[in-house]
Amino acid sequence: MVHFVGAGSGAVDLITVRGAKLLAEADVVIYAGSLVNPELLKGTKADCRIYDSAKMTLEEVIEVIQAAETAGKTTVRLHTGDSSIYGAVREQFDELERLNIDYDVCPGVSSFCGAASSLRAEYTLPDVSQTVIITRTAGRTPVPERESIRALAAHQATMVLFLSTSLTQKLQEDLLAGGYPGNTPVAVVFKATWPEEKIFRCTVDTLHQTVTENGLTKTSLIIVGNCMGDEYMRSLLYHPSFTTEFREATQ
Repeated sequence: MVHFVGAGSGAVDLITVRGAKLLAEADVVIYAGSLVNPELLKGTKADCRIYDSAKMTLEEVIEVIQAAETAGKTTVRLHTGDSSIYGAVREQFDELERLNIDYDVCPGVSSFCGAASSLRAEYTLPDVSQTVIITRTAGRTPVPERESIRALAAHQATMVLFLSTSLTQKLQEDLLAGGYPGNTPVAVVFKATWPEEKIFRCTVDTLHQTVTENGLTKTSLIIVGNCMGDEYMRSLLYHPSFTTEFREATQ
């Protein structure tokens, strides 16, 4: 059996209870060494075989899994955050299905959730934004033209950008050209929820300067949007004048 486990956003105790249990029971662990907190590996068995997928190809990962299956071993494929977001898991699923190897998926806390907690932010503020766009800037990995930053910026929704910290000059140009005002709040969160986490606040106009001056190139999320501003509408759900299924309006 193969378990795909989301390791969480960085802090060791943000892996799920289920994920920690699967990790503790695994005979083989293949983890994303460039991103997953290595402290999590301390929760494995003494005789667990551990592989760093940062140094492996897809074919090599599957080869390790096949060998474990042949030996009747249980494998945990440990991905950063939640594996459904930029996890490159679909290609692994397809290979395992081709080989008739059973697998399941244990969700994890994505870094975009971890960043929100560190920022004490609500991405979906009433009358500000009810949409969160999770995307990336086109680099060595292309992005479909219909999903270009300029096209998505036209919505002026809350935007969370992965894998884009080394491309902020182009990103800033596209955010402005797409419709975000220059004074739109931005936060750059380095290693959200890790012990070495750092938060840098700026605006769209100063995004590239902020990233460059602070030497940020990897493992940072960029959050863009007025959800980090000061103006929003109070939620009707808890307003005394609003009737819900559970209570009557009192005003």
